[in-house]
Amino acid sequence: MMNWNSFVYFAIPSVMAWSIGAGMAYKLHKERMAILWTIIGLVLFSVFMAGLWISLERPPLRTMGETRLWYSFFLPVAGLLTYSRWRYNWILSFSTLMAVVFICINLFTPEIHNKALMPALQSPWFAPHVIVYMFAYALLGAAAIIACWFLLPANRRKQDAGIMSLTDNLVYVGTAFITIGMLFGALWAKEAWGHYWSWDPKETWAAATWMGYLVYIHFRLYHKSSSHSALGVLLISFLLLQICWLGVNYLPSVQGTSIHVYN
Repeated sequence: MMNWNSFVYFAIPSVMAWSIGAGMAYKLHKERMAILWTIIGLVLFSVFMAGLWISLERPPLRTMGETRLWYSFFLPVAGLLTYSRWRYNWILSFSTLMAVVFICINLFTPEIHNKALMPALQSPWFAPHVIVYMFAYALLGAAAIIACWFLLPANRRKQDAGIMSLTDNLVYVGTAFITIGMLFGALWAKEAWGHYWSWDPKETWAAATWMGYLVYIHFRLYHKSSSHSALGVLLISFLLLQICWLGVNYLPSVQGTSIHVYN
């Protein structure tokens, strides 16, 4: 039976495979090997996730440790898709490094929860809603890191159209998945609580995050030359995302009243 004690035996080989793939990306004519090794790491990691899912008899999506597990998985997925499409050789290194951060958090502060899901979380919409959001967060996290690099003082005068194109594409896809995730969440809410939207604090910040990225998209459409201002908007949108994902749980308005707290 798979449990968190087995995590290290899958996490380390996965990171090794991703690291080999990232190294291959810098070598000429090794694109296929870079993709292959990244996929091998993803397969190894997904074996643990599937085993944990079976062992828990529920999707591993309830605790912060479990959502970090999905984030660790989807970061290399986002890196792989970006590398396959645009061949940015550094993207696999970045996605691997970020995945390692979340993996280390889970290794050093393991959260072992074998609790059954409460009735509201037993909806068939629960798993796709969270999984889609985790994939969107991985893409938008990558876009935010690129924005931070581009806004460093040493890079402020650089006008790299390729970098802006990359951030635009990551935001387009990430925002599309956030939109799908919100729709899944609305269907889940209708089934669990009888209404599609209640302006719960979590829902309010989710809407603010969604609108923030729409502002970035529209800003880029009408102000192509204002790249640094656009990246500032992107970072503000990512801050909203972090509040929605993590920070909202600490707001006084959430304690004891939010339908999105499952303690």
